Amino acid sequence: MVMGLSGLTYQGSDAYNMAPTETVEVLRRDSQGALELVPMRWWLTPSWAKTRTTKYAMFNARCETAAGSAAFKLPYRTQRCVVPISGFYEWCKINSQKLPFLIRPEFDSGMLLAGLWDSWRDPRLQLEHLSFTILTTSAHAQMAHIHGRQPVMLSPDSACAWLDTSQPTDCLTTLFDSVIPVSLQVVPVASYVNNTNHADQRCVEAVGPAVSVSPSNVSADPSVG
Repeated sequence: MVMGLSGLTYQGSDAYNMAPTETVEVLRRDSQGALELVPMRWWLTPSWAKTRTTKYAMFNARCETAAGSAAFKLPYRTQRCVVPISGFYEWCKINSQKLPFLIRPEFDSGMLLAGLWDSWRDPRLQLEHLSFTILTTSAHAQMAHIHGRQPVMLSPDSACAWLDTSQPTDCLTTLFDSVIPVSLQVVPVASYVNNTNHADQRCVEAVGPAVSVSPSNVSADPSVG
């Protein structure tokens, strides 16, 4: 999917259990407007922060409030990115237990998520650190039984619109609808994935039947989430 959107090829190794604070390659536009894949830390550090810290949960940003947030409002205007992934995990509470599910494309090679990035400079070493956050929205009706929120999922066309910083930000809100741009599978997986030190293929092995989720351009019921 990265190749189809940008003509770029992901050169990294397979990662089956990426966790916040790890380094992920994301798509952004460079100063000339060309798409580039750039490694960034998954936990946004605002440019004005005194230190890099995980005191505040900055790995996700609610799309409803990002434009007005002190941490996210500048990236929202000028520093948007797309996070290409092969799937993501959600935990669903069932009989007082939180059980993990892998949500992945049923037929497509990947998914595109809306993100924001920022650059923080270490005042002591004068080194630049790039980081990003993933935007979330209310879960689509087909997904709400698993979790009340979902990442903002983009089609290739909407990903291009998201990366176009020449567009007024007022035009972006339609991209936040709780849609499902591709057919998905919801796959129950073992609690092995709960340990972020586990990053091998066992993380994605099914422990039960997968459930298909049809693509939908119709937003979720606004009461969900």
